[in-house]
Amino acid sequence: MTEETKEPASERLDFIRQIIKDDLESGKHKTTVTRFPPEPNGYLHIGHAKAICLSFGIAQENAATGGRCHLRFDDTNPAKESDEYVRSIQEDVRWLGFDWGDHLYFASNYFERFYECAMHLIETGKAYVDFQSQEQMRSTRGTLTEPGEASPYRDTTSDENKALFEKMRAGEMKDGEAVLRAKIDMASQNLNMRDPVIFRIMHHTHHNTGDTWCIYPMYDFAHPLEDAFEEVTHSLCTLEFEDHRPLYDWVVQNCPVPAVPRQIEFAKLNLTYTLLSKRNLLRLVSEELVHGWDDPRMPTISGLRRRGVPPEAIRHLCHEVGLTKFKSTNDVTLLENAARDLLNKTSPRYMAVLDPIKVTITNWDETRVDELEAVLNPNDPDAGSRKIPMSRNLVIEHEDFLDDENPPKKFFRLAPGTEVRLRYSYVLKCEEVVRDEAGNPIELLCTVDHETLGKNPEGRKVKGVIHWVSADHAVKAPVRLYDRLFVDENPSAGEGDFVDHLNADSLKVIHALLEPELAKAAVSEARVQFERVGYFVADRLDSTPDHPVYNRTVSLRDSWGGGK
Repeated sequence: MTEETKEPASERLDFIRQIIKDDLESGKHKTTVTRFPPEPNGYLHIGHAKAICLSFGIAQENAATGGRCHLRFDDTNPAKESDEYVRSIQEDVRWLGFDWGDHLYFASNYFERFYECAMHLIETGKAYVDFQSQEQMRSTRGTLTEPGEASPYRDTTSDENKALFEKMRAGEMKDGEAVLRAKIDMASQNLNMRDPVIFRIMHHTHHNTGDTWCIYPMYDFAHPLEDAFEEVTHSLCTLEFEDHRPLYDWVVQNCPVPAVPRQIEFAKLNLTYTLLSKRNLLRLVSEELVHGWDDPRMPTISGLRRRGVPPEAIRHLCHEVGLTKFKSTNDVTLLENAARDLLNKTSPRYMAVLDPIKVTITNWDETRVDELEAVLNPNDPDAGSRKIPMSRNLVIEHEDFLDDENPPKKFFRLAPGTEVRLRYSYVLKCEEVVRDEAGNPIELLCTVDHETLGKNPEGRKVKGVIHWVSADHAVKAPVRLYDRLFVDENPSAGEGDFVDHLNADSLKVIHALLEPELAKAAVSEARVQFERVGYFVADRLDSTPDHPVYNRTVSLRDSWGGGK
């Protein structure tokens, strides 16, 4: 476990860790067993990261007493699941810094035990086969103020129900022809207890079991049994499962299981300008509104990784938002600032020009090339330095030149007749502006003071410093400028479709000019700072040193909050 994943010892324990501490100290449990149980029907997102950090983090904190966390796939719906999702989930959990060791489980490996538990409920008169349609069951379920109506099949004998359930398993019934329902209480105030469906017929190939099964357990039946089979001590869930807990407890109490887990609920992670509904994320992908699940604008863990957000920043966010029982939405700048702070400490610096204007140094010999030295990271004395070639022909950012012979007093960049320092280099003076037929500047004819390498001239101050790249040595490369996917703080709230709130400027692709060392640094997932521009990452799929491709992680400052 890294230092970043450890909770500071001086901090007060959250309510879940306090419960676990009390259980261990009282002797109720000798160790703690948690689990992270994703359904493999999509990619994990930042909301899942909170659950991952919690369950795996608690296991790490209790490693001395044998604490462990299981990674378990709740794969009970073959129509929506695939091996692609299984692989991506495992990769994401590892990338976040956690490992399950030998404790990898699949609900599908328990299918026979689920069947046996269902048979046990039938034999004890607590489950029955129902031939009503979904519409009929929905119409007789009742409301929050009115009890439900009993199914006409509710009092079928156990022997009849066993025979019918066996026919369901044998594939002798069609999809939707019948279901198995738990026999609980049609008048319960909790609608989840009104004879819920626990098995349904699905003639669909399963990613793990193939065509062995044509009946599949419902999530609310399988989930508590899996926890019990694996002897999970603390089953940590988000608040939407609180109303399901009485059903989970009923299933465990009425089936033959080796242990009784304790479920504890906490508030899920929500962020502004972000959608965390798997259904909505799937829609973004399927309608090609983004470029796949790992699009760097997506809040998926794989998308954040491709965006260049470090896993430490995600873990820091999950620690900072804490654990409560109250629903809330956190500002997405918490994640962005966590990424900035970490990248500022760790990222090597390079120069890149995104919107170039040509600079010709008229008092520089055409064949002369200087090798200038620059630090890689001023925050890391061990980072070393790099060489930057400087020639007669340079490029600078268009916005660093103001075409005005009388620039404002506080404008410290380049203008006709003014001076500016080139980063790591000389003082540069704009002597003349070359224009196109429309009068737009296309080239700046400048001179350098050859006595000013690394120092200001005697008797005059040069306040402005701008970055640059030698045009003769620059590497042209695509740079993807990513921004927030939505322009609305809560894109799913209010009237209209959430896609109406998509940010049209969430992706801009430009061809920037990079200093040569920056091109060489473009190995997979290399995180760097473009000086005075922002933090970028070499795209993990598309970038190579021969063909660098960079994605913007975040700007140097929060442009949405007013700064830039």
